[in-house]
Amino acid sequence: MPVEKSDTLLGPFRALDLTDEKGYLCGRILADLGADVIKIEPPGGDPGRKIGPFYHDIPESERSLYWFAYNINKRGVTLDLETADGQALFKRLASKADFVIESFQPGYMNEIGLGYDVLSALNPRLVMTSLTLCGQTGPRSHYKPSDIVASAFGGSMYPTGDPDRAPVQISFPQAYLQGAEEATIGALIAHYHRQRTGEGQYVDASIQEALGWNAMNMPHFWEFNKVKLKRVGIHRSWSSASAQRHRVIWPCKDGYVSFTIYGGKTGAPTNRGIVDWMASEMEVPEWLKTMDWDNLSIGVFTEKQFDEFAEPAAAFFKAHTVEELHMGALTRDMMLYPVFTVADISKDDQLDSRRYWQEVEHPELNDTLTYPGPFIKLSETPLQFQRRPPLIGEHNLEIYEGELGLTRDEMGILKQSGAI
Repeated sequence: MPVEKSDTLLGPFRALDLTDEKGYLCGRILADLGADVIKIEPPGGDPGRKIGPFYHDIPESERSLYWFAYNINKRGVTLDLETADGQALFKRLASKADFVIESFQPGYMNEIGLGYDVLSALNPRLVMTSLTLCGQTGPRSHYKPSDIVASAFGGSMYPTGDPDRAPVQISFPQAYLQGAEEATIGALIAHYHRQRTGEGQYVDASIQEALGWNAMNMPHFWEFNKVKLKRVGIHRSWSSASAQRHRVIWPCKDGYVSFTIYGGKTGAPTNRGIVDWMASEMEVPEWLKTMDWDNLSIGVFTEKQFDEFAEPAAAFFKAHTVEELHMGALTRDMMLYPVFTVADISKDDQLDSRRYWQEVEHPELNDTLTYPGPFIKLSETPLQFQRRPPLIGEHNLEIYEGELGLTRDEMGILKQSGAI
């Protein structure tokens, strides 16, 4: 179905973003792809504005860096969905929208008269996406998750951490982000269907199910061997049958690198490269220098052999900086990776050469802030940062008066009643 010409992928389309922190990223991705995303907050501001860290450590609602990160590129209005006036106004917005995304508890939108059945009757082309912990139905659909609970429910915490301690969350909370990412994919698939058929759809996205796709190699071991991998800390399990553990994270002079032995012809250059490099600087076991790396099956490379490799390897890594190991691995065609900190990433030559980091003006702060840039580069429809994150109710007049045609008197009445 033909659409209006646009310089961005989703330029002709509008999304209404009702999400809390579970789904902010969904709206952010749609906005980065060019959609006109309107973030709808309750009067007084979204609770997510109270999540730190804060600009200059001043805990105010217009200074949340967390809020900034996931709401850039959106416009913003205030609206109380629990008032009759607010519901009527939302229906007017939804009747002209292409997407609605929300992350309330299951059933809430139906309870306030704004469920998919109601909205799709007004706008049959509407794609509505709901993001929750376990989906809209089932025995656990009523659970209210924190990010760490979602991580545990989705299985990503189980293999993370040391074997003699409790499981741990993956660094910065990511469960909500991964759920929002999958919700976006669902919305875009429904959008593709709509462009072909004219039909809208309802997308029921589950954070738990999304995380199941991010459990690394655990699902594969269960699928093929009916074996549950265990937490192994800085190691990696290659074979549950023999309980092999190969070390992956190694301390260096000034940080850490990720490296392990790999099997077959794919891993041969890496294995041969590290042994030759080590042998040029120190003593290594003779069998390592004569190993037939091209025909190595990682399943038969024993833990004892790896331990014999690990002793000189640990000393070798410790004698070098992360940069030395990284550059040396690149010249030797080896799979070895620096373990970057946030500070390292901000100075990475690769990201810098691609102009990944973007400077965004914040006139309200009298400052310019650096943001991670677009997640993809497109030759014909490049992703762009159109605007900084919205202030509370910043676009109320622009949208309610300018686009819906409300009068100034009507706006005053709505504001006095608490609807906006």
